[in-house]
Amino acid sequence: MSDTHHSANTGAQPAASVDAEVSGRRAQRAPGTRQIRRRSGRKTPGAPKAPSRAGRNLPAATAVGVALLGSVLGGILYLPIAFVAITTAFALVGVWEVSRALEVRQIRLPLVPAIAATIALPFAAYLGGPEALAYAVVLSTTALALWRSFDPAPDAAISITAGIFVVLWIPLLLSFAMLLLQEPSGKLLVATLLLLVVANDTFGYLVGAFFGKHAMAPKISPKKSWEGFAGSVGGAVLVGTIAAVFLLDRPWWFGFVLAVATVSAATAGDLAESMIKRELGVKDMGNILPGHGGMMDRLDSIVFASPVAFLLSVTLVPGFL
Repeated sequence: MSDTHHSANTGAQPAASVDAEVSGRRAQRAPGTRQIRRRSGRKTPGAPKAPSRAGRNLPAATAVGVALLGSVLGGILYLPIAFVAITTAFALVGVWEVSRALEVRQIRLPLVPAIAATIALPFAAYLGGPEALAYAVVLSTTALALWRSFDPAPDAAISITAGIFVVLWIPLLLSFAMLLLQEPSGKLLVATLLLLVVANDTFGYLVGAFFGKHAMAPKISPKKSWEGFAGSVGGAVLVGTIAAVFLLDRPWWFGFVLAVATVSAATAGDLAESMIKRELGVKDMGNILPGHGGMMDRLDSIVFASPVAFLLSVTLVPGFL
């Protein structure tokens, strides 16, 4: 009994001493550990910069945006046919991006007739007006149907529908900017339209990034907020009013109406593209533009705003522009 009791005591004493020693070491090491954790929060040289609050590379996005706007405005003011060519090139990239995104859902776009239509529609609108554009649309959609009809691949009906949708979405809507260019004071009108779209994106981005709390369409575009939309309207109204008075020589209220209509259409275009991307399961249509994503991520606003600006010029206030 005594030997057993003595053995138990001798085994318990080293365990207690080890526990006490470990606790003491932890107590001594605790301040140092907290100090290391504090230091780990510091930025180390060469570490990548944290992204902006809205997730964009702002320097790259700004440089690309300025380059795109400068090239387009230069074409409008000095060589309109160059503007048509540049816009057509942008549309071609957009159609190609959408065709790749559709492949995620195994939808094959009739790419050859779609590319031909993308080239034909803007030039038809610029050179021949609304009538030529209407003929080009009819011929393009017919060509899309015939092209896929002769292809024995499955899901031809889905492919034809997708091709017609893409042609009507991108090159047709962009062609309204070419029709607007042919109106009296067309160069200044298209320049104002582009400035309003830029103001919509810029002010909406800034206000939404810092003050956005109430999502406009959380299931479609969670980052788009009502606060950002208010910023877009405010910024565009400011730009539109100044452009109407000093650039278009029109009353201030015309710039107000044009700005509100443009922002509404541009927002609808942005939400429409976001809905398509969500349905396809892609984040961006492409990555060709640093800080912006794909070309369609820049064209989504202008494609909806162009018909609205043209219709305002020929129906709402006929003869006023």
